[in-house]
Amino acid sequence: MLKKGNKLYSILTGSCPRCHEESMYLDKNPYHMGKIFKMHERCSHCDLKYKIEPSFFYGAMYVSYGVGIAFAVAAFVIANLFIGADLKETFIAIIITLVVFMPIIMRLSRNIWINMFVKYDAKATLKKTNLQ
Repeated sequence: MLKKGNKLYSILTGSCPRCHEESMYLDKNPYHMGKIFKMHERCSHCDLKYKIEPSFFYGAMYVSYGVGIAFAVAAFVIANLFIGADLKETFIAIIITLVVFMPIIMRLSRNIWINMFVKYDAKATLKKTNLQ
């Protein structure tokens, strides 16, 4: 289904955007709220520096807005069109959805942001392996 080399693989798994070999995050579970933003400094396989520049992930806030809107629209469609909830219940469903999925939205937006600037390089893993 999702294979290494596909941007979607890196975005959904939170793996290094260059080599797809390791997770960028110290803790893969986004619901450990104290560790949600904790990332490795560099990839141990391809040596990619994740924080490309100071405040690099501030741009992910713009992506987060779009991802949040997508989750809100999905909640609206499910609550209003499929379940038949009234407007007040639909609004509550949207708020609950955004609160519950907030850690996932934050991680997804970071993953999308870094994947906009770094492309997959199959040779990146081989270079590191050949040096050892």
